[in-house]
Amino acid sequence: MLATPDPDTIITTDWREVASCADSEPNLFFPIGSTGPAIVQIENAKKICTECSVQESCLQYALQSNQEAGVWGGYAEDERRRLRKRWLAERRRRNATRTA
Repeated sequence: MLATPDPDTIITTDWREVASCADSEPNLFFPIGSTGPAIVQIENAKKICTECSVQESCLQYALQSNQEAGVWGGYAEDERRRLRKRWLAERRRRNATRTA
């Protein structure tokens, strides 16, 4: 099951300086497609993410800035799309509760 990050977190990019992927080949995180060789590429990128101390910040950034391509915070494009839908719904729900 995909986690639902806090929709109220402020976007910051300071985490990029200490991200595990900072010394990795950027193309690894932006495969072309989602089948064939791209599957291995996505899994390799996710392995780097699982060991990253700023994985949650990366995911928050991707959701808030609507990063559609690549692996961010350990999630592939299709996984992040589903997660973003839930994230946006939670954000709308919280905003509606605050204004009510």
